[in-house]
Amino acid sequence: MYKYYFEKLDVWNNARVLVRDIYIATSTFPKSEQFGITNQIRRASTSITANIAEGMSRKTEKEKMRFINISFSSSVEVVNFLIISKDLGFLSDTDYEDLRIKTENITNQLNALSRTLNKR
Repeated sequence: MYKYYFEKLDVWNNARVLVRDIYIATSTFPKSEQFGITNQIRRASTSITANIAEGMSRKTEKEKMRFINISFSSSVEVVNFLIISKDLGFLSDTDYEDLRIKTENITNQLNALSRTLNKR
């Protein structure tokens, strides 16, 4: 089976793990949040992986950087929803810290990827 370039990137693989962990963590959120925070944080996390994949398929570095920037913004959106979820008592301190650290690592990797693309 062919492996696409984005699948080889550490940042995409880390974001993929984050998506899984977000889905697991939000599965315990109140049913009343199914179409609220649960949906929003899940969509934001999957947006990170989707935009990395789409961006890496683009022809120019400028186009690639645009999608990496969108991925970065989605990562910050995830941080926002993690904070709100913790404030509302939906996430334990341990789950919050774990997800927050993973998300911050992804933002750092996206920044590094953006710098690399900018140099080309």
